[in-house]
Amino acid sequence: MNRVSRYLLKHFSELFSSLFFILFFITSVVFFIKLTAMTAIIKMNFLELGTLYIYLLPRTLIYTLPLTFFIALCITLFNLSKENETIVLFTLGYNPKKIAQLFLGLSSILSLVLVLDIFVLIPISKQLNTNFLEYKKAEAKFNIKANEFGQKFSDWLVYIEHSDENKLYSGITLYQAPTAKEDEKLIVATNAVIDNEKGTLRLNLDQGKIFEFTKEDIQQTDFERMHINSRPKTPVGAIQTIQEYWNGVFTDQRRAYDLSFFLLIALFPIASTLIALSIGIVTYRYNKGGIYIAMFSTIAIYLTLTTLVSTWNPQSAPIIVFIATFLIAYQIYQKRIRAMF
Repeated sequence: MNRVSRYLLKHFSELFSSLFFILFFITSVVFFIKLTAMTAIIKMNFLELGTLYIYLLPRTLIYTLPLTFFIALCITLFNLSKENETIVLFTLGYNPKKIAQLFLGLSSILSLVLVLDIFVLIPISKQLNTNFLEYKKAEAKFNIKANEFGQKFSDWLVYIEHSDENKLYSGITLYQAPTAKEDEKLIVATNAVIDNEKGTLRLNLDQGKIFEFTKEDIQQTDFERMHINSRPKTPVGAIQTIQEYWNGVFTDQRRAYDLSFFLLIALFPIASTLIALSIGIVTYRYNKGGIYIAMFSTIAIYLTLTTLVSTWNPQSAPIIVFIATFLIAYQIYQKRIRAMF
């Protein structure tokens, strides 16, 4: 790598790092606010909130890194143009093509890292996040309190007389209404405790009786220990492999949209590099303003196209939007940079 390339990368990396931490912090705050809103439904401590935040990190990087790269590249080149350093480089024979090749190589590496993030980290983190929330919902759902009516455990109505801080219950009564397949049942027990193991909740009853009411008679069964299992509707702990997860794009429209959208965001650095050069490399004497309008307009148009085409045809959206954007960027680069410098 020559000195000019190192010089350009030095200025770019300094601005990139500062912008990344700002955008990452803002995005993290937005996600964290959404997480704290869940505490109104699910009781979580700070450590559990931190766990959920870690699960959201792969998606946070998808949103922040491509935008940071584009904005940092535009501003870096504009600042160099403002000091007439790019003009000096071109006057000394440094071809703009070399700048394009340098940052296209860098953007390709970044996009490759983001694609790996999409195909590997996002499926795992999303499933872990879903399972963790289901676990906490199940835990909250079966937080039975003493002396309250209308509480349920699976298909059983539950009433307890006393509970302590360790969730040990005493004086338990369970009632199951008759169904087409089962008779009416009543269970009374001296003590009980609820165990939650990998999302499967088990009510352990000690020293009790079962009463089964039929049309002919009432049957009584005494027991020393009895277990009643209940499982939430969404299985906790069922983690799909990466291949199984992404095979769902052929049957699940939402998952197909997510893959298309994330891929286009990941490819944004490559698609926008030549546009960034066209925006940032200017003759400052004649082009003092308009950089921020051009930057945010590019981002807005790309995100709009990404959303619309991914909704319309998620299977072909990455190819259509990426190729169209890159070709337009190349034409702009040819007219604004290659033709002038």
